[in-house]
Amino acid sequence: MRGLKAVPKALFITFEGGEGVGKTTNIEYFKRLMADACLDYVATREPGGTPLAEEIRNLLLAPRDEKVCSNAELLLMFAARAQHLSQFIEPSLQRGEHVVCDRFTDATYAYQGYGRELGVEAISVLENLVHGNRQPDLTVILDAPVEVGMARARARGDLDRFEQENLSFFERVREGYLLRASQNPDRYAVVDASLSLDKVQNQVKQVFEDRVLRVISQAGEAS
Repeated sequence: MRGLKAVPKALFITFEGGEGVGKTTNIEYFKRLMADACLDYVATREPGGTPLAEEIRNLLLAPRDEKVCSNAELLLMFAARAQHLSQFIEPSLQRGEHVVCDRFTDATYAYQGYGRELGVEAISVLENLVHGNRQPDLTVILDAPVEVGMARARARGDLDRFEQENLSFFERVREGYLLRASQNPDRYAVVDASLSLDKVQNQVKQVFEDRVLRVISQAGEAS
């Protein structure tokens, strides 16, 4: 989306969280806040974001009889991410467009590292190989108890391959997200997504004002 305001540095903003926490709804709300502030931005998702990466997404999410090897799943995630970064994320940032992305490497740490119990070492190696020092400037984690999120996910209809996992898997995913947030509070903002939608969006708006508009304003004053 094209806006009016030019800023010295485009921000890379990601949204994370387990199943049923309301990422889609709240990303749409966040995009409206960006538009209302006349900020140039593009929105994308992971896995996906380019034609090739979307094909990989379909492979990853489709329920199948064949058991998917956890390492194969991990490598496919980073294959899609490499393409996404090269063909969409980096060019957008270089053009001065803020990037709002539904999931990024934090999801891999949470789902594969903690959920699949692969650990963080191999993921760290792949992270360095695929995107090196490129990290989100802000990661918004929408957090809710697993029972709440899964009840919402089931109410949406058919579940994809990940959504069909057991509750203990999603408990580990949630723990992984919250652990990462506690280790780097400067990058992460945790939003209580178990509340009513208006209260969740009040939190999202506060994050936007404190962690996006303020950063942009300070960068403009320093430039």
